[in-house]
Amino acid sequence: MRALYSLLIGALVLLSACSTTPREEYTSEADLYQAAQEQLERQQWEPAIRNLRALEEHFPFGTHAEQSQLELIYAYHRSNQPDLVAVTADRFIRLHPQHRNVDYAYYMKGLSSFTEGKGMFERVMPTDLTQRDPGAARESLAHFSQLLARFPDSEYAPDAKKRMLYLRNVLARYEIHVANYYFKRGAFVAATNRGRFVLENFNGTPAVPDALAVMVQGYELLGMPELRDQTLEILQLNYPEHPALGANGEFNFQHHSDTGSRSWLSLVTFGLFDKREAPGFDSREIYNPEYQ
Repeated sequence: MRALYSLLIGALVLLSACSTTPREEYTSEADLYQAAQEQLERQQWEPAIRNLRALEEHFPFGTHAEQSQLELIYAYHRSNQPDLVAVTADRFIRLHPQHRNVDYAYYMKGLSSFTEGKGMFERVMPTDLTQRDPGAARESLAHFSQLLARFPDSEYAPDAKKRMLYLRNVLARYEIHVANYYFKRGAFVAATNRGRFVLENFNGTPAVPDALAVMVQGYELLGMPELRDQTLEILQLNYPEHPALGANGEFNFQHHSDTGSRSWLSLVTFGLFDKREAPGFDSREIYNPEYQ
């Protein structure tokens, strides 16, 4: 009986040791890190993620712990998992706020929101991102702004600035779309306020000409001729080619009128084969050379 009891104790100790000891592939931090590096080089993102997570789990204070966390952020990004990019980057910033490469984590936070929602559909079918929910764009702009504020000399700063320029253009154009919608609904105050918001917050973007046109139209509908004329003068002086202006600079207050319901072809093809001009103010073909 005593011998049986000793055998049971020995078995329990052995099982306990097996449960707390990493599996064979985790016994060497260096080997696990090397395997992850090779998988990253071969763009085998999922196996690399598994190994990097195992490295973090079994060797949290090891030689490669901090670097593996940064590479896990990258692997999540390349495998199109923006939510996990943001979570992992946030954790790295929280754990290593003074790390020499913490600017990379800030940059990837911005990039995760920048790429959010840009899946396979957007790669196959052309979509107007300025008409989508601007939440991710706003988050991305805030994250990139934080990066530049904390690390103005970061190697990622130049790319962040370019992306911020694009995001400001997207957000400004979104405001114009909302203003156009408010005009249709007869919400003239709200529409005018959207135009003024663009001038105050996104000055210098290609949406500014339409913001001025929105305000001219809004002030006219609200019966505010003095503000209408002041804004119209700015539009005429700076953007004489705006489509709402006639040959003599007069403002066409019917320019915003609806062109009617969408055709069946537009509905079936999501607008791909129906290129009728959308109702409202949209001068991107003039002031956005890259707009198609």
